[in-house]
Amino acid sequence: MGWLFYTDGRVQTYADEKAEIARLCTFEGERRKTELVKACKVGSTWYAAAKVTNIDGTPVEDTTYVTDADGSITFGAVFLTRHDDGCWGYKDMEESAGPVESRAPLSLLALLSELKDPDSYAHAWRQRCQDWAAIPDYEEGDKIKLAAPVTLTDGSTCQIVTATHYRRGRQKRRCYRIEETGGLVRLSKASLAGSELLSSAKGAASPVLAEYLAGRE
Repeated sequence: MGWLFYTDGRVQTYADEKAEIARLCTFEGERRKTELVKACKVGSTWYAAAKVTNIDGTPVEDTTYVTDADGSITFGAVFLTRHDDGCWGYKDMEESAGPVESRAPLSLLALLSELKDPDSYAHAWRQRCQDWAAIPDYEEGDKIKLAAPVTLTDGSTCQIVTATHYRRGRQKRRCYRIEETGGLVRLSKASLAGSELLSSAKGAASPVLAEYLAGRE
């Protein structure tokens, strides 16, 4: 399915988006009904858990999901969203369709029904979500060894860095000091996958940044 944009301005706020996701996940036909269980927004992407039940109360039979004890199945859905010229739009995919975006919180994954095929697209998607959630959130002063060297814009590489921060106006932004050169670099969360904590130096201040700035004076 492609992108669908609303031109009537009905979706403007976070609450509007969440309500629309809930509406899109709610359906009732002659035999089955679907309802939203949980929705979470990460960046511009919404992740949803939707529950399917048979109206007559009989267990739901499905080729992808194992039926839960209450006779229902709950599947994961991904909604890519964006604003274009004042219009809000979305593109939706069910987890078994192999969505690329895979940052659904573990709390949402825990609501989904078990999968019958361990080699399915849905299983691979859930594993990528779990891998993303497992990436450490390092603290100020932590010394880290990346799983593999990262190539910087000037062609150099770095692998051992220390977590610090810099300020832009009132905002505090995470960055890392390169062990080899002492320079500062921004790293994406994805680049921290598989990294190793070498040492921890917790503190409210930033001795790493202070040392770096002192060296520039």
